[in-house]
Amino acid sequence: LKQVFNKDKTFRPKRKFEPGTQRFELHKRAQASLSSGVDLKAAVQLPSGEDQNDWVAVHVVDFFNRINLIYGTICEFCTERTCPVMSGGPKYEYRWQDDLKYKKPTALPAPQYMNLLMDWIEVQINNEDIFPTSVGKCKEEIL
Repeated sequence: LKQVFNKDKTFRPKRKFEPGTQRFELHKRAQASLSSGVDLKAAVQLPSGEDQNDWVAVHVVDFFNRINLIYGTICEFCTERTCPVMSGGPKYEYRWQDDLKYKKPTALPAPQYMNLLMDWIEVQINNEDIFPTSVGKCKEEIL
């Protein structure tokens, strides 16, 4: 169990919202609704008077943090030897392309693919043009 919670090995630190900000309050509301057993459709509906981009941003970050935690608990069982291909079953193979290092779709072992994917998502989440930290100041529509 100690290995599962070793943040240097298994998962990245969560992106946090500043206490006292509107996004922090939205995050608390989202957390409360998800753990209270309420209808999921109702839990993700935009609260009255809230900015849709801020609401989506909070849920995207929460989703990323949850996926990160889940991946962190299983990543040690999927090595380049045991998972040489990133696939979605026998019919689907995922290939990585980022137009930087990988200019063409490239087959990679699953752990390498996942690390690149999680890094890419983290860069998107930390991009102020996509997810500004100031509430209500989105430069581009998220949806």
